[in-house]
Amino acid sequence: MTSHNIAWDDTVLPFQLDRSDIRGRVARLDGVLDQVLKQHTYPPVIEALVAEAALLTALIGQSIKLRWKLSLQIRGKGAARLIATDYYGPQSDGESARVRAYASYDEERLDHSAAPFSQIGEGYFAVMIDQGEGMVPYQGFTPIAGSSLSNCAETYFAQSEQLPTRFAVTFGKSQIPGKPSQWRAGGVMLQSMPTVGGTREAAADAGSGEGGLLTHADILAGEESENWNRANALLDTVEELEMIGPTVTPTELLVRLFHEESPRVFDAQSVRFGCSCSADKVRNTMSIYSQKDISKMTTPEGIVTADCQFCSAHYELDPKTLGFDAPNAP
Repeated sequence: MTSHNIAWDDTVLPFQLDRSDIRGRVARLDGVLDQVLKQHTYPPVIEALVAEAALLTALIGQSIKLRWKLSLQIRGKGAARLIATDYYGPQSDGESARVRAYASYDEERLDHSAAPFSQIGEGYFAVMIDQGEGMVPYQGFTPIAGSSLSNCAETYFAQSEQLPTRFAVTFGKSQIPGKPSQWRAGGVMLQSMPTVGGTREAAADAGSGEGGLLTHADILAGEESENWNRANALLDTVEELEMIGPTVTPTELLVRLFHEESPRVFDAQSVRFGCSCSADKVRNTMSIYSQKDISKMTTPEGIVTADCQFCSAHYELDPKTLGFDAPNAP
């Protein structure tokens, strides 16, 4: 049996710890991650950043509604200039969600012996939610903080949403004897939800974290704080092989970690690699250009070419159909 046949691969399992008023998710990515990373030939330090970002996207995105899109963007002034991901909510109940991701980096500035996160440098971590046509997209930004993309996501939820959040993630290449190596990733996300009728009013500019950013200690108090600390102490005992699998199921993992917290699971969400690019979307993107601009992009063969950054799809278009004064331009 190959790991692609394991029922819980490429799924996100939502759960609740009833004793603690904490919700969470367990994610296992296998084929999705392989598909995301094989679209490009990234160096290992960039592959690691893309893998972690894709895993975080799957964990966070599971909560969005049908047909919504969640995007993460990590922009830095270091060698890793941009890590971008998208999570597309299922079109209808029972369908798979879709994830895609890519990176932009300066090859000459990469330090291949340094930690992947150090390649980003100063910058910001952004979460964007697109609710569909006619709706104003939501955007939230926090500075790059901590020592991993997971730390950045935790800071975002504390600072922008005042939701204490914890991620435990692992990722890398694994190999079954006699089979080629492939990417696997696994992770657990915890989030402390406000009690019914409760409010949290931590001052956003008076945090105890890095650079004055909020942490869970600035948001939680009393029983909420005790519950949060207890659940995190349990999560601290998780092992990397448990998170990745493949022999430990997500439900077995939850029982092992949180059996005293009364874990309750909900329906798992399947995830697959998927890109939304198309020739029509490329044409719409180019509708902002004038015909003079389009002529500069036209090859000697009389075509305009474009490549999708996410899936490397190659498009060859008639320049007469492009630009804001083209026949089909909006």
